[in-house]
Amino acid sequence: MNTMFEQPQNDPQQYYYFEKGFTKQQLDKIYKDVAKLPIQKATTFSDDNDTSVRSSSVKWIPQTKEWSWLYEILMNYAEVANQELWNFDLISAPELIQYTEYYDVEGGHYDWHQDIGPGMGSTRKVSITVQLSDADEYEGGDLEFYYGGQSYVDAPRGAGVVVLFPSYLMHRVSKVTKGTRRSFVLWVGGQHYK
Repeated sequence: MNTMFEQPQNDPQQYYYFEKGFTKQQLDKIYKDVAKLPIQKATTFSDDNDTSVRSSSVKWIPQTKEWSWLYEILMNYAEVANQELWNFDLISAPELIQYTEYYDVEGGHYDWHQDIGPGMGSTRKVSITVQLSDADEYEGGDLEFYYGGQSYVDAPRGAGVVVLFPSYLMHRVSKVTKGTRRSFVLWVGGQHYK
C-alpha cells in the first residue's frame, strides 16, 4: 500500500538556455537605449570595490514603459525554463536589470559567486544572463558554472544567447583578455526557499 503522494522531480543544478533569445534588431535597440543611462563601477553584496573579486561597470535599466518589452521577454523565458527544470515558486522580478561591461584593459571579470545574499538577494531564485556581444568581439569572459573540485562548465556564448540558472549556483565571468564583454542580468524570485 502506497501512503505517499508522488512528488514532482526537478533538476536543481542545471542551467537552461535559448540560443537565439534576441534578434539583431532587438539587440540594436538595447544598445541604443542603454547608451542613454548613467554608468558606475560594479560592487558586490558586501558593497566593496575589491577589484580582485569583481572588475566591471554597470548601468541599471529602469522598470518603465520604455523598457517593459524587455522585462516581459525575460519573464517569459524564466517561466519556460522553470517549468522545464526547477519548478520553483516564482512571483516577480522586483529588481532592475543590471547591464554590465567587462573591459580587457581593466582585467574585467567577476570571480566565483552566487547571486543570492542578504536583503533583496535572499529571495532570488532564477538568474537570467543575456549576452549582448558577439562571441568574436572579446576573448575570455566566459560564463562558467562550478560543480565542485576542478569541475566547471562554460555556458554558451554569442549575441542574443539567454542563459538561465538557479541563483544559488556558483558561477563566474572569467577574465576578459581582449575586447569588451557586454551582457545584462535579471533576477526572478519569490518567497524564501522552504
